[in-house]
Amino acid sequence: MAIKPEEISALIKDQIKNYEKHLETKETGTVIKIGDGIALVHGLDRAMAGELLEFPNDVFGMVLNLEQSHVGVILLGDFKLVKEGDTVNRTGRILEVPVGEELIGRVVNPLGVPIDGQGPINAKKMRQVEQKASGVMARKSVHEPLQTGIKSIDAIVPIGRGQRELIIGDRQTGKTSLAIDAIINQKGQDCLCVYVAIGQKESTVVGVTETLRKHGAMDYSIVVSASASHPSPLLFLAPYAGVTMAEEFMYSGKDVLIVYDDLSKHAVAYRELSLLLRRPPGREAFPGDVFYLHSRLLERAAKLNEEHGGGSITALPIIETKAGDISAYIPTNVISITDGQIFLQSDLFYSGIRPAINAGLSVSRVGGAAQIKAIKKVSGTLRLNLATYRELEAFTQFGSDLDETTKSKLDRGRRTVEVLKQDLHEPISVEKQVCIIYALTTGLLDDVNVEDITRFETELYHYVDSSEKGKEIINEINETKQLPDKEKMDDMIKDFKQQFIS
Repeated sequence: MAIKPEEISALIKDQIKNYEKHLETKETGTVIKIGDGIALVHGLDRAMAGELLEFPNDVFGMVLNLEQSHVGVILLGDFKLVKEGDTVNRTGRILEVPVGEELIGRVVNPLGVPIDGQGPINAKKMRQVEQKASGVMARKSVHEPLQTGIKSIDAIVPIGRGQRELIIGDRQTGKTSLAIDAIINQKGQDCLCVYVAIGQKESTVVGVTETLRKHGAMDYSIVVSASASHPSPLLFLAPYAGVTMAEEFMYSGKDVLIVYDDLSKHAVAYRELSLLLRRPPGREAFPGDVFYLHSRLLERAAKLNEEHGGGSITALPIIETKAGDISAYIPTNVISITDGQIFLQSDLFYSGIRPAINAGLSVSRVGGAAQIKAIKKVSGTLRLNLATYRELEAFTQFGSDLDETTKSKLDRGRRTVEVLKQDLHEPISVEKQVCIIYALTTGLLDDVNVEDITRFETELYHYVDSSEKGKEIINEINETKQLPDKEKMDDMIKDFKQQFIS
């Protein structure tokens, strides 16, 4: 069968007419060194800091160092699957994590991948991990209290929504317990919570999650876990991933509480990465930018003004000290970044005073702005009472005779210490705190034996829940945020004391 020339030309013209040009360009590099979660890649001259790179076997990495001849990359997967000579592709994307309400109630790793065995998370939105903190003009001064339910914090070192309050102390002094109690107390307070576990044992993270679930706190919480078994890059990324998830809610006008547990391990993980990337070590072998590491993280906690939605992130970073040394490098860094610190002392903890908060070294730079007027009024003398008691207590050890004024100050101090003790995972509403602290500071507890104070407090709470006078006072504090009339408060407590003594 003969093919006519015009048919061939028509076919060629048709193909030329329908020709579509597909040009695909890929910028690739080569792995020149690999080990300990770090890869050095040659040939990616245009790579950006924080950019996601694609390695073979579905391993991804993030650019951390931009050198003249290569880029330093931290690997976010199993680095044993990557070898020297492998080809690396640029993605053009800065590292992102899933955000949104779909994550609430879930336990995820720093990449937003669920690790709780409850199936995939179908998040509709992604957000870049490295974000610029809100500017000064977008912020508002802290003025709303964030109630922790812990008497010694709400009364002496109050925390406001949008504040950064450091929890600092030696290991095993109850730092995590304080933070967990604060999360549990947010139930019904219209505040979402993010708990970031950095370098904790997996069994510890499971224990924390179960505690939150038992108290119904997982209904409004996200747990981000980079456990001790994870490679250093994930420990480094964990707090940034957590605050990115929290920011999504803050910019939607919601209040968020975020706990970083703990930033000492975060700094150590970053030191490990930095030294492997050949960054010069500085003081105590930490790289020079370790201050910036935590400042750019904690600056993202803010209280936004109404124009920007009025949302907030309250940060509770945790730092572990060695033998109570708060003047070490990392503790002083984080103290200077935050708006105050809650210092937990091991001596107090071991002597049975729990929470073991040292009122002398603990401070809140927001202060009364983060308290309702009722608790501000009744707790004014607490810190002074405690400080005086600690000072006078030293003299009593010499066994010298004491005058009546000194004895009364010591008695008031003992009762103050007893009132501020609190059991684990039993947060107390601020209205009930006002009642017991009022009884303490006005001297209505002076005739109650020190050993009976815990029972007095427990029965007082039952009384205010069940009696008409008690309910009236609780409702008045709740609605007005003011302290009810002195006569009304005295009458209610004296009425209860008659029942208590009898």
